Amino acid sequence: MPRRGTITLDLNGSIMTYCVGIKLKAGLVLLSDTRTNAGIDNIARYRKTFIFEDPGRRVLALLTAGNLGITQGVVTRVSAGVKRSDADPGAESIMTCESLYRAADIVGEAMREAQKRDRQAIESQGSAADATLLLAGQQEDGELRLFLIYTAGNFIEATEDTPFLQIGEHKYGKPILDRVIRPETTIEEALKAALVSMDSTLRSNLSVGMPLDLTIIPANEQVARTLRIDKDHKDFRQISDSWANSLRQAFNDLPSIQV
Repeated sequence: MPRRGTITLDLNGSIMTYCVGIKLKAGLVLLSDTRTNAGIDNIARYRKTFIFEDPGRRVLALLTAGNLGITQGVVTRVSAGVKRSDADPGAESIMTCESLYRAADIVGEAMREAQKRDRQAIESQGSAADATLLLAGQQEDGELRLFLIYTAGNFIEATEDTPFLQIGEHKYGKPILDRVIRPETTIEEALKAALVSMDSTLRSNLSVGMPLDLTIIPANEQVARTLRIDKDHKDFRQISDSWANSLRQAFNDLPSIQV
C-alpha cells in the first residue's frame, strides 16, 4: 500500500522540479524537491516522491516531474491498481506483477492513459502536458532497478555506464554526478553527491525549492528509508556551506593565464 494520502487532480498546475535517482551496487539513492509552480504568482509545495512497499518482498519509489495534473493522474491510477491487487491477489499492479520491468511498463501505460484523456484539454488552455517519472526499487531475490519514464510512456533503464537518471531542472546538478557517481560509490558518498547536486540546482533555479524528500533503498532489504529535509536541516546546511566554500577556494587556487 502507498504511504501517501488521496491525490486530487489539478489540470492546469505544472511542476517545476528536480529529481535524481542513483543506482549503486549498495542500493538506491533518490532525492526530490517540492516546488510547484502554476504561474508566476501561484507557487506551492507538493510531494513528488511516492513510496509503495511490502517489506521484505518488494519496494518501489515513484518520483514525478512535469504537468501536475498529468503526474497526479498517473499516481492516482497506479495507486488504484495497488489497492485492487490488495483486495484481489490475482489483479496485476506494480506490487504484484512478475518483474520491475513490467512495473515500469504499467506506469508507462498509466502515463499514456493520462495523456490520452487530458493532453488536448491542457494544451488548449496554453499549458504544457509533458511529464516524466522515475521508478526505482527492488523485489525479493531481484536486482536493484531504476527507470526513467517519458511522456509517451516509453522508458529507459539506468546501467553501469549510466548509473544515475534525472528529471526536471537537471542541468545545474549534473556536473557533480558525472564526476563522482560510479556503481561502486557508497551510499554515503552518493547521498552527499545528490545533496550537492540539489543544492547547485536550488542556487541557480528559483523554480526548484525546499523542503526535500530523500529516499534510500539499501540492496537486498526491500524497504525504504525516508527523510524530509527542510531549509533549517543542520547537515544539509553544513554540506551546502562547505561545498560553496570549497568551490571558492578551488577557484582562487586556479593558475592565472597570461594574455
